[in-house]
Amino acid sequence: MARKDKNPANQENESLGSGVSKKFKQNPALYIGSVAILVLVVVTFIGGDLLSGGRFGGGGGDLTFGYYDKVPISWVPGNMFSQNYDQVLQDYRSQGMDANDLRYEAQVWREAYDATVVHTAILRIMDRSNSYSVSDKKRDRYIIEELPYFKENNRFSLALYRQMPRANRDRLEKQIKEYLTRTMFLDDAFNTLIPSSEADFIANMSATTRMFDMVLFKVDDYPDEEFIAFAGENAELFNSIHLSRISVNSEREAARILDSIKDGIVLFEDAARSQSQDIYADRGGDMGSRFFYELDRDIPDTSARQAIFNLGKDEYSNIINNNGEWSFYRVEEGLTEANFDDTTVMERVRSYVRNYRRGLMEDWAFAQAQVFVDEAKESSFDNAARSRLLEKQSFGPLPINYGGLGIFTSLESFTITGLNSHELGNIARNENFWKIAFSTELNTPSEPLVQGSNVLVFFPTEQAEADENSVDNISSMYSYWVENITRQSLNSYFLHHPKMEDNFWDVYYRVFTP
Repeated sequence: MARKDKNPANQENESLGSGVSKKFKQNPALYIGSVAILVLVVVTFIGGDLLSGGRFGGGGGDLTFGYYDKVPISWVPGNMFSQNYDQVLQDYRSQGMDANDLRYEAQVWREAYDATVVHTAILRIMDRSNSYSVSDKKRDRYIIEELPYFKENNRFSLALYRQMPRANRDRLEKQIKEYLTRTMFLDDAFNTLIPSSEADFIANMSATTRMFDMVLFKVDDYPDEEFIAFAGENAELFNSIHLSRISVNSEREAARILDSIKDGIVLFEDAARSQSQDIYADRGGDMGSRFFYELDRDIPDTSARQAIFNLGKDEYSNIINNNGEWSFYRVEEGLTEANFDDTTVMERVRSYVRNYRRGLMEDWAFAQAQVFVDEAKESSFDNAARSRLLEKQSFGPLPINYGGLGIFTSLESFTITGLNSHELGNIARNENFWKIAFSTELNTPSEPLVQGSNVLVFFPTEQAEADENSVDNISSMYSYWVENITRQSLNSYFLHHPKMEDNFWDVYYRVFTP
């Protein structure tokens, strides 16, 4: 089966290393917040038009798209939101996209908004922390050493700096402080030391790739004859009885109510409505017709349950302690033996097996898969699949990507009929799958693997070894990949935080749509 979103012809020619490199170029806006933002700040304050090319021309305005921790996430000329907007716009243009195209314009605004939310959230955390602070001295050193706009003959010029209007200098100094504060936070988040052995281990997961054929046996294909056989062997579970019940908090109270009913002082139904304390009270105590197995929870004591099934119509049970409640029962209709010719009863049998005895279904599917494996060894994988009318599927090349790491090809990237992406993800997190898939000899059927609602049999057809440069490339990029994942997780954390009030799309469509 072809890999999703991939041209098979090109797939063979693309090296593993170049594939990894491309993953880091797919979202340049991930790195909003770099020094490029500060360059935009200075250009704006010196006199550049930050908003050139945007919808608002050079106009003002205040657009509040949401709040983080009650702080407004607003677009105003020259603020962080507008700088993020301009940075994303520049990134899109560098990729040859027309940001004025309505297909991209909303994306530009949304990415700028998200970046501003994260920026605001980090500053809120840092403001409340006693361990993070940026001194004026550190801010001034950054201005002197890092910003080129105030240098003359490659040295900082105080005169040039003072040429900037005081209001703009104040804003610049404030935003540089914010930038350095955020940088301190992100450095702590991203600069975790990664042992070289860990990077090498991850890279070596991709050193060997395999192609596979596969068939699957569905647990839910458990045949009717198996359900019927189970019903015949466990008929007592599906006998039924119609009961009513009264439950109270004390044994003495239950005995008093039962005596008053038997003495004709009060009707059962009236006593249930006025005095019973369970969910059946409003129905006069009527529980309806119940199968024997359904009473397990209502009457945990097996002997008490059996005693009730032995009662006749209109007879009363003894008082029973059911999980701290004191109950007694009246039989409305006596025992009805299970009739497995009744489609309703058989549907209850199927439901019971699926919910309580699913292991029987898995054992059956596993046995079918094992017979298939034996046949495939005798004839061939293809012949065994044809003789059983099974659809053979193919996928790969696949490295040992336990857990579905995004740094190289994952099992979820393939389309396999009968398995959705969630099921493929579960397989990718199953250690037994990787052991079976990569320990089975080539051109040999694997042992069956039970996974969710399926039993799978794999047939590795080809194996290839990645060249050393590709593996080294992954090893060298591993730290960047970890940083990328950390950044995405951090962004998601803030954007979905309970302190976040997100009104972006309501505001966007109100402002930008006619």
